[in-house]
Formats: sequence, structure tokens, C-alpha cells
Amino acid sequence: MPGQAPAHPHPPSLDLLLTLTQLPTASGREWRVIDFLHAWTAARPDLSITPDAAGNLTIAPKQQWGSGGPPILITAHLDHPAFVVERIIAPTILELAFRGGVLDPYFDHARITIHPATRDRATGRRGSEPQPVLLATLTQKTQTGPSGFNHYLAELDPSTPDDLAASIRPGDVATWSLPPAEIDAHGLVHTHACDDLAAAAAALCALDELRARRAADLPTEDVRLLFTRAEEIGFTGALAACKLGTIPKNARVIALENSRSFPDSPIGSGPIVRVGDRMSIFDPRLTAACAKRAEDIAASPSAPIPWQRKLMAGGACEATVFCAYGHQATCLCLPLGNYHNMADLQAVQDKTYDAAKGPPQIAREFIHKDDYLGLIALLTAIGAKLPENAPISERLESLYTKHAAILDER
Repeated sequence: MPGQAPAHPHPPSLDLLLTLTQLPTASGREWRVIDFLHAWTAARPDLSITPDAAGNLTIAPKQQWGSGGPPILITAHLDHPAFVVERIIAPTILELAFRGGVLDPYFDHARITIHPATRDRATGRRGSEPQPVLLATLTQKTQTGPSGFNHYLAELDPSTPDDLAASIRPGDVATWSLPPAEIDAHGLVHTHACDDLAAAAAALCALDELRARRAADLPTEDVRLLFTRAEEIGFTGALAACKLGTIPKNARVIALENSRSFPDSPIGSGPIVRVGDRMSIFDPRLTAACAKRAEDIAASPSAPIPWQRKLMAGGACEATVFCAYGHQATCLCLPLGNYHNMADLQAVQDKTYDAAKGPPQIAREFIHKDDYLGLIALLTAIGAKLPENAPISERLESLYTKHAAILDER
């Protein structure tokens, strides 16, 4: 019935997760997510949102928090591998470029959804109202464009109304055709783009938790959020943020990611303090400080939260970029299934996939809701208090003090 509450309503943090991770987005075409962030910030008069020259967004309190110490900058990226319409070849035939990393077998006659933007008839300017989506099928790979993106032809479904087909324009985003997001009975969140919008949702929720602390006159650090663009094509927005000086020189940067789960980094075992990736090791002092806060919440007698500490050797993330440009940076991540929407990925990579099942299938990414809620709790704990001195140094000094007299023995 209209207006009736759902049988199993989700808490606001999970509602935000489901909403944000279903917004169509692509490298360079993140405007739907950006519009969402502007609306989210506008509903909180104590916060401001500021773009840099590359379109990266910083959300920060209008009145600076903390006591003048180094700021904590929590970052996440706003794009996900997806298509962008390049040309309208015929009324029902499109050419699209794919921006991101997905293996070739997954494109074989795959189904996609095109998301035309509403436009003002007089000015042609893009609007924010949702537009009916259109379904299509990839028919062939055509070329690699000058930007290095692979191009594909797609044919609209025969049932597509002519007026909707005519609404498609170059620059429109197209995504894989996927079922709606859901949380299953095992607590797994199946949705379109966990990477990295689930991390963005966690950052927003943590900032709200910290705002509540401030309202209760509880202390916090100087916490800000940075949302970067075009990560999936080579950290482009993060590189721009470094070059433009968007990141304060003394900032402690905590990059958030969704990282492919492996047997030693299982889904459901908590958020991961990531010590490095396949390209670099992150700042050890900041990593140790984040791990200390993870230990604190794991030891909570009321609601202990599990966590993991891992080297994620299979990929790279923006923390490597920030470290390379001289910033103190580390990474927290959510263990992820169906990385970049690729089901049976390990079998495809190992060439053990059973071709009799047909082409490898695109599927929703998934995370565990408890890992997501644990990441919010960890970010809140970090934002409340993050030691500037590496906890390991304190432990080692304590060990030395305890046993130094042994060295006098001869």
C-alpha cells in the first residue's frame, strides 16, 4: 500500500549505502554522485562543500574542528568502471567507450543500461530529474580510441520507443544491466558499485557520527572528506588533487577502498587496515595509529568490532599516489566480492572457467553489511582521536624500560 513502511526497514546508514551505490557513474561522468553530495551537504548547514579545479570535492565543517593539530582527510573516489556514449551511429546503434578495468570475456553480448540525462529544451543544460533508462546489448568490439579506451557497438532493444532512443546524447553514461540492490539473509549487500561508493557512503555516515559527538560536546579531531574523480582510469583525480594543492601539507590522509577479497582477507571478518598495495607500502606511523584505533574498538566490551590488517598485493589504490607526492597516507578498505562486477573472476583468470556455461557473467558487487558498519565505527573512532605518535614506538620504549637492566649483565 502507498505510504506503508517496508517490512524490514534498514537503518539510515544502510539506506544511504543502497542509494549511493546504485547511482550511475563513470570516470569523468560522476555528476550524479556529485549532485548527491551537494544535496547531502546542503541538508547540513554546518558543513561546506568545495570543488577544486579538477572537480574533486572537499566536505568540511564551516567552523574547523579539533585543537589545531594536523587535519585528518578521509578520501574516496566517485567513479566505477562503466561506459560513456561516444557516437549515435543509427537510431538504434550506439558506439560506447568503456572507462575502467574489466576482462574482455565479460563483454561478449553483455546487456547494458543507458542512462540519458534530462536536458532543458531551451538551453540544452543537464537536469537532475531521473530519465527512463534504455536497455541494449553489446554486439562487437570496434577499436581502441585515442584516449586508450576500448570501444564497443551496442544495439538498443527493439521495443525501445523512438522518443527515448532520440534522447540519448554523446557523454551519457551506460552501466551493466543488473538487478536492484538488496541485502540478503546472510548480511551480504549485493549492489551495483561498491567500489568505491560504499566507501564514500561510510565516510559520509562517519562524518554524521562525528557531528553528533560535537553536538554532545565531545572532542573530535579536525576531520574533512575528500572525494576524487576518475580513479578507475589511473588515479587521475587524486593526482590532480596532489598537483593542485587540494590536500593540506600536514594532513593525515586515510584513503578508503573496496578491495578484492581473497582467502586471507575474507568478507565478513571486518574492515581492513591496509598496510600497502602492489605498488608501495603506506606510511607506517599512520597505519599503526589506525590499527591502534581498530584494536580499541575490537576490545570494546559492549560491541566489539572485528578488523583485519593486510597487505593487499593484488591491486593499487590512491594511498600510493598520496604517499608518492609526499603526504602521510594509509588505506582502510572493505573486502569485496565480484570485483568490478566480474563473477567467477578467479576461474576466468586461471582459465578454468567452464565455457559450456556460456560467456562469463557480469554480476553485482557485494560486501558484508557488518564490514561496512565496522568501517563507519572505525572511521568515527579515528575522527574522535587519532594519536600523532606511532603506538609501536611507545610499546617499544615500554619494552626497553622494562628490560634495559638486563643489558648490564655480563
